Amino acid sequence: MYLPVQLSNPEIAMSSNGTSPLTPLAQDALDALATALPDAGELTYEQAYAILNDEEDLERPAAEDIIERLYMKGHLYEVEGKLRLTDYGAE
Repeated sequence: MYLPVQLSNPEIAMSSNGTSPLTPLAQDALDALATALPDAGELTYEQAYAILNDEEDLERPAAEDIIERLYMKGHLYEVEGKLRLTDYGAE
């Protein structure tokens, strides 16, 4: 007999749009980047690292990791060496 397994761990479960949810730290980092986003709509990596250091108290290695996670999950993308946010909306 097959019993379906319900995943309740937020790190494993998928959200309704098919992507895994962000950790609270990654969501806070995304919020900080979106709030500080210049009118041009893009940030250099250095600007992003500085924002995460100032707003989330993340040192460079941790900021690099969070940026990479946001990139890999599709929340950020790169154009000509600068970061842009994809359809950002605070959840």
